Amino acid sequence: MRKNLLLVTCVAALVLPLAACNDPKDTATVAQSYGPSPTLPPPEHSWFPTVDIASVSHWPDGDKPVAANGMTVTAFATGLEHPRTVYVLPNGDVLVAESNAPPKPDDGKGIKGFVYRQAQKWAGAGVPSANRITLLRDADGDGVAEVRSTFLSGLNSPFGMVLVGEDFYVANSDAIVKFPYHEGDTKITAPGVKLADLPAGTINHHWTKDLTASTDGTKLYATVGSNSNVGENGVEAEKDRAAVLEVDRANGQWRVFASGLRNPNGPSWNPQTGELWVVVNERDELGNDLVPDYMTSVRDGAFYGWPYSYYGDHVDTRAEPRRPDLVQQAMAPDYALGAHTASLGLVFNTGNLFPADMKDGAFVGQHGSWNRKPRAGYKVIFVPFRDGKPAGAPQDVLTGFLNDKGEAQGRPVGVRLDKQGALLVADDVGNAIWRVTPAAKSAAR
Repeated sequence: MRKNLLLVTCVAALVLPLAACNDPKDTATVAQSYGPSPTLPPPEHSWFPTVDIASVSHWPDGDKPVAANGMTVTAFATGLEHPRTVYVLPNGDVLVAESNAPPKPDDGKGIKGFVYRQAQKWAGAGVPSANRITLLRDADGDGVAEVRSTFLSGLNSPFGMVLVGEDFYVANSDAIVKFPYHEGDTKITAPGVKLADLPAGTINHHWTKDLTASTDGTKLYATVGSNSNVGENGVEAEKDRAAVLEVDRANGQWRVFASGLRNPNGPSWNPQTGELWVVVNERDELGNDLVPDYMTSVRDGAFYGWPYSYYGDHVDTRAEPRRPDLVQQAMAPDYALGAHTASLGLVFNTGNLFPADMKDGAFVGQHGSWNRKPRAGYKVIFVPFRDGKPAGAPQDVLTGFLNDKGEAQGRPVGVRLDKQGALLVADDVGNAIWRVTPAAKSAAR
């Protein structure tokens, strides 16, 4: 298998231009690549890319991530198939989207596409999509799910989920579908009704479509990633992508709410300001420390730079045609989350289980880099908030996803609070849902 990785690395070095150098130097410390004003080094252009993929080893029996001091982690559920996101129903049942990419025949053709596919397999992302949502129930309150049921099956790479009243919505890779739900249901057998098509097609590069609802329930907000790294597939391929869409629940009509967001996920409402926030995966092939992923509030009608610029008016010369008019409008994000961390999950701490100084802060699931040395991400962090804005350095919550050989035992994705306020983390390589609590409150109740 290591020979295959060597082949991928060597081929990548020949076909992935404009990437970071093969033996990169850290041009910014980790601390400098986080926060409201990250250090942005000059872009690097090289024929030799950084390819540093953590091969998959899976968790040894009984092993688990490492919780921060004062916290404990337990396995809420194991033996799942590539769990990506979690959602908690009002009665406490936990839904898990077991999912992976749909067929994308026109995504990355040729040698570069071959390299990308091999890299995905090496990183544990080459498995088929289970295309289902599984229900987990902890009926006895011990913090471990003892009931497991197939809630929905036959889906199309599901990712986002949200319940509004008795309407349960799933964001497949190509559409939002509505199903009837009644409290206590462990399975939905009624056919779904399509509410709205979502941008998809045969490229569908960033296929994940995440989902939330407005506080009054009249609108849904769906995230749609770009169809490329930096627009290399043309302007038409990016129509209505790299955006947050606002969908009318009454008729399924939608509009672009905010744009210029390369790959947004984790839409969540800031409990102090009422603003919608997302985490965003930024572009690649500009160096070891460019461009930091970030989390940000998203304003109606705002443009956040992709592909023409990053962090406001920092122009990306690779994007064609040039759009100085849009660069001038581009908003800088609120808080950097480190370059190439692949931050995919976001949830605000609205519960009362964790210490008071963590109230209303944000948990972020960082899936981990494939193109940075040293590797970044592969952990869950917490960002404190004050007066509705990030206020301080990030704090590690879960680490240990990489073992001492640099192999990935797991990779965190979606994060969510359960009914008791504990943090649930979907681990798509470890095929588990982890549950994090303060050490003195490890039981569910």
